[in-house]
Amino acid sequence: MSAESTEEVSAEVIEDHEGTEEETTGTSKGASRLEEEGDIAADYLEELLDIADIDGDIDIEVRNGRTYISIGADEESAALDRLVGRDGEVLEALQELARLSVLSATENRSRLVLDINGYRKERAGVLQQIAEDAVAKVKESGAAVALEPMSAYERKIVHDAVADLGFISESEGEGAGRHIVVSAD
Repeated sequence: MSAESTEEVSAEVIEDHEGTEEETTGTSKGASRLEEEGDIAADYLEELLDIADIDGDIDIEVRNGRTYISIGADEESAALDRLVGRDGEVLEALQELARLSVLSATENRSRLVLDINGYRKERAGVLQQIAEDAVAKVKESGAAVALEPMSAYERKIVHDAVADLGFISESEGEGAGRHIVVSAD
């Protein structure tokens, strides 16, 4: 192929993708950044598991602009359950530590999500039911319903579920007392 025909092909490709080249580049840079975050956090968590002598498989997935890391085992693991803790408290702390490891390595804040033994997946089902129950109470009484305090990640799941049901939700309060109020309008 001659240099002239190569230039023509390149020009055609650029012309066909005009306006999307930056988006594509940005997406691949973003994806590689998220993959790097996942690798850093997974290395940190793997080292933690080794120190604690806990067996677990670490999986990394990038989707919807976030890195998701899950730790699980082929068989029931009481040690992994302890890493979840009561109401996911230990899991939340480990997630923050993993985010800090990414921050110290990259100087970028991470929004990675950590799940252990499927706790977050199971909890998402519970949160969906909480949202449905709150909407039912609002329909029945017409009054706003305040939910128990929950983490930012859990509030997002509830906000999305309430919106899908056609109702409104707002976060109120501060710190550990931040909670959702569901209303009809």
